[in-house]
Amino acid sequence: MENSSASQLAKAQLFKSLHERPGCFVIPNAWNGGTAKLLTAMGFEAIATTSAGLAFSLGRRDGAGDITLEENLANAREIALASSLPVSCDFENGYSNSADGIAQSIALAARAGVVGASIEDATGNAENPIYELKQATERVRVAVEAAGKLPFPFLITARAENFLHGRPDLKDTIRRLQHFQEAGAQVLFAPGLRQKQDIALVVKEVNRPLNVIMGFGNASLTVNELSDIGVRRISVGSALSRAAFGAFIHAAKEIKANGTFTFAENTISYQELNGMF
Repeated sequence: MENSSASQLAKAQLFKSLHERPGCFVIPNAWNGGTAKLLTAMGFEAIATTSAGLAFSLGRRDGAGDITLEENLANAREIALASSLPVSCDFENGYSNSADGIAQSIALAARAGVVGASIEDATGNAENPIYELKQATERVRVAVEAAGKLPFPFLITARAENFLHGRPDLKDTIRRLQHFQEAGAQVLFAPGLRQKQDIALVVKEVNRPLNVIMGFGNASLTVNELSDIGVRRISVGSALSRAAFGAFIHAAKEIKANGTFTFAENTISYQELNGMF
């Protein structure tokens, strides 16, 4: 599959329209070309990448700076080429502390074939994990300006990372999201929100589409419930990759501990999986 200018424009326009229509949609996270093809074949409307899924597939830790910009871009390109769907890139903190670096990163992401990217307000520094609000907002503004120079819609998702870094401050999280929307972010995201009432409050306090991540201790909420409170987009982060690795580990443990292979009774058949590719 080729990422021509025309196909990328069509993907970008479709991606934008998904955020503008009523209700919400699910954007599952692929970690390579194979999983992107499977999600496409299953009828989803868009795909996101996952930095954690990529890290795990390479035998590395997530969130430790072990994945380079070049590796992230190569993964995004592989996924975009494997699917006819719009792809949004989990771009961590943009791989730069500087405004110029953020702008360059967005341009490189677009060249990789994706039509959106997320920018975190996390620094990657354990001692000072969250950028000060002014700097975080400026980073979003620069990303939006860089995206605006592209010849197709490129959606910036601004992420407020408080809850993932031991700062469960909902008031500050909302304040950050409000600043990010004023900076032009088209989508807002506060990973780590798990309570329905907290999510509903965020929806009420912002006026941009809100992405909510599922598969992290909030499995009781459904697509319909989230849609009813105004959520526009649902991702699953590393959840699908963890499900796959969990099945792998369970099967390997059975072989090692018991010398049995009953796990194979519940796997997808070779013929079916081969056919999906």
